[in-house]
Amino acid sequence: MTDQAVDAGGVRLSGHSVAEGRFLGRTRELKELRADIARTGLDTLAGRKAPRARVLLVAGRPGSGRTALAEELVRQVAERYPDGVLRARLSEPDGTPVPVERTARELLTALAAPAPAGAAEDELTEALREALAGRRSLLLLDDAASADQVDALLPDAPDCLVVAVSGGPLTGISDVRPCTLGGLDTKSAVALLTRYTGSVRITVDPRAAETLAEACQGQPAALTLAGGWLASRPQAAVSDLAKRLHKDAEDGADAAPLARVFRLVHDQLPGQTARILRLLSQAPAGLIDPHTASALAGCSVNAARGTLDELVSLGLLRAVESPLPEYDVPGCLHPLLRALAESQERPGELQLARARLLERDVRLLQSCRAITETDSPQAREKLQSLPPALRFPTPRAAAEWLNVRRPALLAAVRLAVADGELDTLARRLMSQLVRALVAHVGTQAAAPDLYGVHSLVLDVAERRGLPRERAAALLNLGDLDAQTGRTRDALVRYRAALDAGREAGDPYATGRAMESVGGAYQELDDYDRAADWFGRALADRLARDDRAQAARLYGRIGTAHTYAGRYGEALRNWRAAVAGYRKEGDVAAHARALSELARVQEYAGRPAESLATCREAIEWARRAEDTRLQAALSLRLADTLDRLGDPVAARLHRVAAERMLDEEAPEDEVCGSEAEDACEIRRTSDED
Repeated sequence: MTDQAVDAGGVRLSGHSVAEGRFLGRTRELKELRADIARTGLDTLAGRKAPRARVLLVAGRPGSGRTALAEELVRQVAERYPDGVLRARLSEPDGTPVPVERTARELLTALAAPAPAGAAEDELTEALREALAGRRSLLLLDDAASADQVDALLPDAPDCLVVAVSGGPLTGISDVRPCTLGGLDTKSAVALLTRYTGSVRITVDPRAAETLAEACQGQPAALTLAGGWLASRPQAAVSDLAKRLHKDAEDGADAAPLARVFRLVHDQLPGQTARILRLLSQAPAGLIDPHTASALAGCSVNAARGTLDELVSLGLLRAVESPLPEYDVPGCLHPLLRALAESQERPGELQLARARLLERDVRLLQSCRAITETDSPQAREKLQSLPPALRFPTPRAAAEWLNVRRPALLAAVRLAVADGELDTLARRLMSQLVRALVAHVGTQAAAPDLYGVHSLVLDVAERRGLPRERAAALLNLGDLDAQTGRTRDALVRYRAALDAGREAGDPYATGRAMESVGGAYQELDDYDRAADWFGRALADRLARDDRAQAARLYGRIGTAHTYAGRYGEALRNWRAAVAGYRKEGDVAAHARALSELARVQEYAGRPAESLATCREAIEWARRAEDTRLQAALSLRLADTLDRLGDPVAARLHRVAAERMLDEEAPEDEVCGSEAEDACEIRRTSDED
């Protein structure tokens, strides 16, 4: 019905914020907007095909019902767009524009389209246009702060429709006529009040209801608050409230009707309820659950839940469609709420409330991650030490909580880092959020979120002069860059991480960075530099007597030499890797190293040696119970026997390989070619 009733609060497919049949008034505006969909555009008039989606603009002040009108329009025409409805909010509750990169990423996620971690804005918007090409989709872009935000997200698809909501015209987007909203007509305004007060009080004094609607200037948000105030006071007459608002206006109170009604409602709340309401202005992204309210106010979760329900009944909060109890602060009320908090709460108390919230999020994330580690005595002990209100009954419940609260948690991290005064808590929060995402979502699926968090970790580390944390953040960002094909960017990150690791005196970060630099050069086909950097990392591991890692690095050096065609050097290093794994008693790694040694021997023109090494590798793979490696080695052995002129033995090994693969996973496909086999062995050795 009002802005606060339909605030999208993120991106989702085919969601509904307004109940069908509950919309009031705006008949003329809806008719104009629907007619605008079919209106002939300037391109068509000029004989050209429309290059982009049609844009409809709903403009109006916050609280005018602009979002409600846009949602109702979307509901009425959604069936014309079989590829679904996408929603995005382009401004934060405090009015800060949401970066286009973030919005594009979330829209791509909603479309189940790739959104590489760390991708730039241009790359993501281009990917979004490609994902929407050929579709008939409808985009609702709420709270647009500028034309540039909307323009960057417009699909190059004439069959799509974009409905944008803003405070005024979006100059710069061609062929858009704004539908500008004023107040509701008197009949609709009175009907809106009736929903809260019931028909009796309106029927008894219809003139008072019209006067109240006039005092609210027909503004849906103001009418909603007035209706909620009357509903909570069954004995109050409608005329009493109307007179009170008129008197406030005459006394020079806030000129805007929404501000006057809001101040009246706030001032007549019980003291603790009013305080909790004010502190809710500190909720990240305007998203609130009972834990958020409890932490901000320093009260129990049950008390916070009761207060939230009371505020919903007054129209001061909105219950969000969610598997968990969740609410949001109406966008039109957020600036009023923040102003009240800053004027009536001491700065130290607001800071303390934010600190309590961050600490609560840290503990909830610890619990969220610990529930996945049921086989760990330490994790079980950690869970038992938490209050019952902070525990999750099952891993599934924890995963659902993390999924629902993800936008608020990410917003909390961004705000904490921007604040600059709570860096210690911000660092703890980021650490726990990364661990929880990895535990429940997985590194690959959570990569975009992880990239953002690691970037914020880097910001804090640089601001506070923390080289160890800077090195860790750079390594993590470099890994994500490398995974998405930005190898040169990754190389820059790894070199910076090496400098930070040396500055911190952190041997792990230093060794890891040197190896990662080598890996980046290998991806860039610069095998000489790759071998050199792997050698530096190896020297570091040997100096620290880390024999297991040294064996692995011998293998990486051997791989680099193999790619460069230096088979003698490759053989020497792979033999060192084999010896190292044998001394460490790592049977599986020993088998894989032998398989690579056999491959290089064959490349070097030593088929007999390769045959003997391959048979030895099969035996070690059997001890390690690595069926896939046994099968791959048997296929390679068969190829070698064919080249040596023994087709009968080769056929026996191929049959054995097929049988092993069939027994392990009948649905898997066996890579029979030498190239595919090489890819598999290379991948395996790199992982080691």
